[in-house]
Amino acid sequence: MTPSLTHIDAQGTARMVDVGEKAQTQRVAVASGRITMSAAALAAVRAGDAPKGDVLGTARIAGIMGGKRTADLIPMCHPLPIDAINVEFAFEDDGIRVTATASLNGKTGVEMEALTATSIALLTIYDMAKALDKGMVIDQVRLIEKRGGKSGHWRAGDAA
Repeated sequence: MTPSLTHIDAQGTARMVDVGEKAQTQRVAVASGRITMSAAALAAVRAGDAPKGDVLGTARIAGIMGGKRTADLIPMCHPLPIDAINVEFAFEDDGIRVTATASLNGKTGVEMEALTATSIALLTIYDMAKALDKGMVIDQVRLIEKRGGKSGHWRAGDAA
């Protein structure tokens, strides 16, 4: 039996899911992605010497702003009263990993907000460092963990 599609009505028309009857729970989502770049670009970002200024500071603010604007970007997302979005960076051998955590107490999850925050932070790193390396690659953007709601706790790598 094929599961019903939640964002399609009986006529096959796209629709926003009604979350009015769902219980409010604490919900948290963590997403991650990375950007690879040349050694010179990575060194400049790490040292704060990129031509456009503070790459990671700007990317953090952009990620937070992007996560808060998810409903404006993804058509079927509900506008959510986000409690917090945190964007963190970790230097790797050939790039930077971005991890965003979004949380709220609400009726629907914040997976898309965490994914959007991660993606916008990565795109901002690209924009801020493209004068140093136009060949940077953004990849591995994915949900790492979600907690709360009817489906409970999920982590990437857990058995399906």
